[in-house]
Amino acid sequence: MQKFFSSRKLVIVIVCLIISFGLMTVSVAIRNKRSTPTLIQQFGNDIVGFADRIVAVPMNGVQHGFVSVKNLLNTYQENQQLKSKVDQLAQTQVKDQALQRENKQLKRQLNVGNTLTGYEKINAAVITRTPSSWASQIVINKGQAAGVKKDMPVVAGPGLIGTVAEVNKTNSKVVLISNTAENSNRFAIQIVGANSKVVNGIITSYDSQANRIIMGNITSTAKLTKGDRVTTSGLGGVIPKGIYVGTVAKIAEDDYGLAKKVYIKPAANLNDIEIVSVAVRE
Repeated sequence: MQKFFSSRKLVIVIVCLIISFGLMTVSVAIRNKRSTPTLIQQFGNDIVGFADRIVAVPMNGVQHGFVSVKNLLNTYQENQQLKSKVDQLAQTQVKDQALQRENKQLKRQLNVGNTLTGYEKINAAVITRTPSSWASQIVINKGQAAGVKKDMPVVAGPGLIGTVAEVNKTNSKVVLISNTAENSNRFAIQIVGANSKVVNGIITSYDSQANRIIMGNITSTAKLTKGDRVTTSGLGGVIPKGIYVGTVAKIAEDDYGLAKKVYIKPAANLNDIEIVSVAVRE
């Protein structure tokens, strides 16, 4: 009798498995033929989706909370850094103003008069920059009426961008330092090298692929290093001394191996020029 019941249970289990596999096969076949699942499958999917939403909502909340706290900490750190930079900038401005007043007082006392570093600014806006001459020239909205003259240097942001090439009554054409024409970019610059030795030269050309100004006609043998600051020397008679040009990016030799050739990274963004200042020598 016990063997009968045990074999009967085994048969029931096998029959249940066969029925289950049959139902699964029929369900898959019906699902493949129908555009929507069966009611039982829909109900199961809804239950699973509801449970997933119940679990996902608090988990997403916790995740967003961690992200918000992290962003808040990053914002706080950036804010502290910006405050420090603002304080340093304010101190620098105050120091520069004090030095300017002291410089003027010393000039009056010594009866020196104007020096190479003295200049005033004429602010102007760019009104024309065509794609065909994007790297060679711009037109600004100040001219003879505002005191602009030919060969005056033009500054945008932190550094030099070019010189005035043509002056009209109400506007002027500016030749950029990225102009590759042979008659452009010929103005005197200098680098303060090791041991405060000054290296003089002129801008001879521009490497458009690397976005680098090239300084040639260098006679000094003083050692230069990457990152040295480059400024105008004021030796040309029109361009004031001390206008920031850029930093040394690479030191090489010319094609003949006889002289140095310095590649300079411009301080100004030559692709984003909207407001400029014309430097008028005192």
